[in-house]
Amino acid sequence: MNPIDAEIGAAGAILAMAGATYLTRISGFWLMGHVPLTVRLRRMLEALPGAVVAATVLPIVMKTGVPGAIAVAAAAGTMVARRNEFLAVAVGLGAAAAARAAGL
Repeated sequence: MNPIDAEIGAAGAILAMAGATYLTRISGFWLMGHVPLTVRLRRMLEALPGAVVAATVLPIVMKTGVPGAIAVAAAAGTMVARRNEFLAVAVGLGAAAAARAAGL
């Protein structure tokens, strides 16, 4: 395979993935435009962000153990107190590093 064919193949793959991503995102907006928002559906949609966060964070905490739990607690506490995402990430990373250094 010559280099030009490889570049065209890579560019084609990137364009195909971009198109699939765009269609997936836009179809969600289109579909929800045709769904009546009942009270029950509205409550489920309001609970969705918390469920996604829990589904993302809980496996990490279970895999990393005590240092992960300490890091998540420190980051959550920082978010509640300061409302600064970058500071919360820094505090969480620092807490995880300190917990691992302490042998927890």
